[in-house]
Parts: sequence; structure tokens; C-alpha cells
Amino acid sequence: MNLSDSFYEHIAQTSDAPMGLEIDRAEGPFIYTTDGNRFVDFISGIAVSSLGHRHPAVIEAIKQQVDRHLHVMVYGEFIQRPQAQYAELLTTQLPASLDRVYFVNSGTEAVEGALKLAKKHTGRHKLVSFHNSYHGDTHGSLSVTGRAVYQNPYKPLLPNVHFLHFNETQKLDSIDDETAAVILEPIQGEGGIIPAQPDWLKKVRARCNEVGALLIFDEIQTGFFRTGSLFAFQQYGVVPDILCLAKAMAGGMPMGAFVSSSEIFESFKYNPPLNHVTTFGGHPVSCAGAYATLSELLEGNFAEKAHVIEQRTKAVLQDENIVEIRGRGAMLGMQLKNESITRNVVEACLKKGILLGWTLHSETLIRLAPPLIIGEELLNETLLAILDIVRKNMS
Repeated sequence: MNLSDSFYEHIAQTSDAPMGLEIDRAEGPFIYTTDGNRFVDFISGIAVSSLGHRHPAVIEAIKQQVDRHLHVMVYGEFIQRPQAQYAELLTTQLPASLDRVYFVNSGTEAVEGALKLAKKHTGRHKLVSFHNSYHGDTHGSLSVTGRAVYQNPYKPLLPNVHFLHFNETQKLDSIDDETAAVILEPIQGEGGIIPAQPDWLKKVRARCNEVGALLIFDEIQTGFFRTGSLFAFQQYGVVPDILCLAKAMAGGMPMGAFVSSSEIFESFKYNPPLNHVTTFGGHPVSCAGAYATLSELLEGNFAEKAHVIEQRTKAVLQDENIVEIRGRGAMLGMQLKNESITRNVVEACLKKGILLGWTLHSETLIRLAPPLIIGEELLNETLLAILDIVRKNMS
């Protein structure tokens, strides 16, 4: 049986039409398939490969750690150099109130842990989220994902979850003294690349302060210079109580985290002890890759690179048939007129060797999220090719 047959017959499928590319290797901004084709990865594995594929520093760190040890004990019991070094490096880049990190394996696990931490610390159970948000697919994170079509097959989910409209202030008084936490994305990703309005975000922060609710920022997509700063909240002047991270965190290795204060994390130590545990969270190989990734990001000029990508994309992709280019940095979305055109453009780009995709909650928006290491020549060439395909599919 060949690989394609094994994939379609034995891998659980999540749709009737997977992309089906048979991968040979990946390097920098490119993915190579076994039939000899090369694709520009213009979505970075969905905001994961910000340093491109197989960055040399990340690969070297992974290899060195593999030669030392893999898993040795469940999370939090042994002192492991990769975990401790990375936790120190990460928290030194954050405000003083975000001084302690809990490592997990993925973004949805980070959200799950953040929700539990908020409930445990506050002693409350009400959660507030926003329509068209996306926070993951496990039961807890799905409960705060603001899209009924994904929730309905799995109900009942968590009780006492309330949804407000993103960027609207009318019902912020729904955040009350029974609320454990408000969870939001500073830029809604799967909802269509919708940035929070600065004044609105400050009002949400103020309301949480007023009633004693914790504010959780899901920066799983926006983190690690994707939007032009290390984390998107740094552009808003609003600091969350809990910060959720994943995706670009470990250079392609599976990893997530939620970050908060030492005070808030105290509640995980008692009643009972070990009330939130993970076997593989903070895996030493992933932590080694994450340390190398963050070190490279901090040493490079990636904030400026993200801004250049944004400016160039908005300058090139101008056409009467493009409704809008929105977003920040290298987290952008191209809004087209309808679902049919959007699908045709994505498929035509794939045939031309450009890997694109759309967001889960929007059928007319194409995700544009190239790796931050993409060269200017390749960036320009790719954008011009996309523009040409848009024009051809609109005629």
C-alpha cells in the first residue's frame, strides 16, 4: 500500500476534501512534495513556522537535547534544564505580573489550563467570551469558542458561558462579580482577522478590574512577532491576567503554555495538590526548540519584518475586486466578494505553487501569514502572483 492509500484509509479525516499534498521535505519558506513540486508556504503551517521550516538554530537545539534525554518524569517534578531556561527567557520578556509559566502540548490545552486556573483562583464559574472567537476544539475551549456550528454536535458543553459581540461596549456589564474570566483574542484569527479596537479593549480590562474577573488573552496565533510585536497585547497597552501561547512557540515542535502571576498560580498547589497535571507538557525537546526559537526572534529584526510584510502586502494587493486587506503585521486576511471566488483563488494559487487557506469562521477571507524570514524578492513575487490570480478569477 502506498502512502496516499494509507493516508486516506487509515488516518482519521476531518473533511471530505483534504489538501492531500504528499510531503517530502520542508526548508525555509518552502514545502517540497514527493512529485517534485515546490510550494511557498504563505500560511506558515497556520502561524506556526514563523522562522520558516527547519531553522538551523532550532534543529541544532533539538538534536543536542535528543542526545541528552527525552521524557523523564511528569510535569513539575524534576528540574530540567530546557524547561527552566526557557521559562526564564520567556518571562523576562513579559510584564512583572506575568512571571510564571505552565507548559502544555498545544493551544487548546493552554486555554483549558487558563480556564481552570481562573475558576480555581476566583472561586467563580461564569465565563465570558465573544462571538466568532476560536479557542480550540477540546470541550472546555470549544465551550468558549463563539461559533454554534462547531459547538452544536457536542452539547452540552460547559455551563454558564456567555457570549458578547467583539468590539461592542453595550453589554460589558454582563461581566459581573460572578465572572471568573473573560477570554478573548486581541486579533480574532479564525473569525476573519478582526483586530480589537484599542479603546474597547481598555474598557474590557477596566470592567474586569472593577468586578474582580480575570482577563485571559488567547495569543496562540498572534504571538511571537506575528503582528509586529512579540505579543499583540504590547501594542494595546493592556496586560492580561493570563496569557495563552502556542503555534510559533517552538519552531515547529508541539508546545503551548499559559502564563500568569505567581499569586494566581498558587491556587494550583492546594485543594487538592496536583489539581492540574500533564505527562508530556514542557517536553524537553520542545522546550529546547522553543528556547532556540525565541532567542532567534529576539536577536533578529522581526518586528520590523512583520511591518514590512504588512506594508508590502497592502500596497500590492490592491484591486477593485479585493474588498479589503486587514490585520496587523504578518497576520493578514484578504477579503473577497464571495465563497466561490475565494475557493477558486485558493485552488488556483495551489496549482501555481502558493499555499494559502481560509479561516474557519469566514468563507470569503483568505489567510495571508507568510513566515517572518521570507525574503523581499520572494514576498513580492508571491504577492504579484496572487494578485494576478485574483484578477483572473474575478473576470
